[in-house]
Amino acid sequence: VQLQASGGGLVQTGGSLRLSCAASGTTFSINIIGWYRQAPGKQRELVAGVGSGGRTNYADSVKGRFTASSDNAKNTVYLQMNSLKPEDTAKYYCNVMINSRYYWGQGTLVTVSS
Repeated sequence: VQLQASGGGLVQTGGSLRLSCAASGTTFSINIIGWYRQAPGKQRELVAGVGSGGRTNYADSVKGRFTASSDNAKNTVYLQMNSLKPEDTAKYYCNVMINSRYYWGQGTLVTVSS
């Protein structure tokens, strides 16, 4: 199984980006989704999660601004990020469970300029 992440880039404060993470090499669907980020000099943190029942949870710092979702037909997960702030600057990683195993995407860099 491979996860291909995309959608990162440079955006101004208040802008939006949509990150994608597409799974390939499997016939199984994604069950559990996690989006993490790691800023320079900081630990990796969970920013959004979607459980197997569709229940979502978000870090307080992104609630109301970020939305995690998935497209089962494309076996792709998304993170819609709105009202971006400079403190959202980080490398973002998807982490998904497929057929009872967890896989990490390679990460995509998001830079928010002030």
